[in-house]
Amino acid sequence: GNSDLHTISPEMPAMFDGMKLAAVATVLYIIVRCLNLKSSTAAPDLTYQDTALNRFLLKSCSQLSKEYIPPLLWGKSGHLQTALYGKLGRVSSPHPCGIRKYLPMQDGATATFDLFEPLGDHQTGDDITMVICPGIGNHSEKHYIRTFVDYAQKDGYRCAVLNHLGALPNIELTSPRMFTYGCTWEFAAMVGYIKRAYPQTQLIVVGFSLGGNIVCKFLGENRVNQERVLCCVSVCQGYSALRAQETFLQWDQFRRFYNFLMADNMKKIILSHRHSLFGGSLLKKFDTDLNRLYIATSLTQIDDNIMRKFHGYSSLKEYYEKESCVHYIHNVDVPLLLVNAADDPLVHDSLLAIPRTLAAKKPNVIFALTLHGGHLGFFEGDVLFPQPLTWMDKVIVGYANTMCQWEKQKAPCQASHLTGSSCAEAKA
Repeated sequence: GNSDLHTISPEMPAMFDGMKLAAVATVLYIIVRCLNLKSSTAAPDLTYQDTALNRFLLKSCSQLSKEYIPPLLWGKSGHLQTALYGKLGRVSSPHPCGIRKYLPMQDGATATFDLFEPLGDHQTGDDITMVICPGIGNHSEKHYIRTFVDYAQKDGYRCAVLNHLGALPNIELTSPRMFTYGCTWEFAAMVGYIKRAYPQTQLIVVGFSLGGNIVCKFLGENRVNQERVLCCVSVCQGYSALRAQETFLQWDQFRRFYNFLMADNMKKIILSHRHSLFGGSLLKKFDTDLNRLYIATSLTQIDDNIMRKFHGYSSLKEYYEKESCVHYIHNVDVPLLLVNAADDPLVHDSLLAIPRTLAAKKPNVIFALTLHGGHLGFFEGDVLFPQPLTWMDKVIVGYANTMCQWEKQKAPCQASHLTGSSCAEAKA
């Protein structure tokens, strides 16, 4: 019997080693798949028409033409980019110093925005203000907004950041209404204030995610809204709420899970203002809606039970139709940069046909699609640690700088007796 023992024992550790190896291999396989490590890096995929301005832009704004390199270990995962931006915000986020402004609206609501003065001269010597609309339920105190504002201020831009109605926890609503997917009233009030307070200033319009939908809709709603606007940048928006809502209930890319998280956040915002929104005589009317709100697990349910009613839409379909920028964006004639990431877990690939078609049809539009970046992530860095500034921050300011330069060069051009074409040639 003794010799039998000896024959068994050498093979046992070998078998365990094999299992350990298999386990390690499995984990590595999952990591490589999830972190998407085999994906290559590339310059953004651009859709645009060949115009003098676009040639000038691509020559001068290097971020658009050179490859975007995310942090090696985790940056190729759209989920991690999205989660890190959401949870960590940004690396060593600065604290820009601003003044909060309160604007009474016609319906009794009070819009608020934060105003940040430039920290230096603009390279053109002109007075330029960035009017910024943040993502869903966001405001000027979010890390990604603070990082961007600080960077823009240092480049000589004044920044005005809208705080979505109801998004700031310490500011009470003064009417039974909060921000919705496409209501442009507060943004319009902020822009109006800036135009009156700074009669010399030119505007650069910037929208992040849901803010991108609002600013594109605002510009397209009325020609007057485009006056004194040099250009507009929209990052990571979905263009059509109606088309997006179907994709938001699907599980691929865990969109249903993100939907649940966002719905949970919306629920908290609504409930924190329930007295202003449904107080007193309104409470009975909204009683069933509030009960439905407690059990809602998707944005669609919240939109249907609460959000659409702020503006009296009779159905969810009507709310999504009327509040989406897809019906207005073709009226925008100022230069427009639309940025999305192919691995954004919130914006389904099918929605990107909208900006792509627009850029192919309209000479003032450039559509830039990066391979990586997630939803508002766009971190840059070497292996593990990202840099404080993201590719997104640099691209917006780089594009803005180039547009200001173009305008500056165009002015003497138009004054001289040169024809438009030779002027453009002289520049390009």
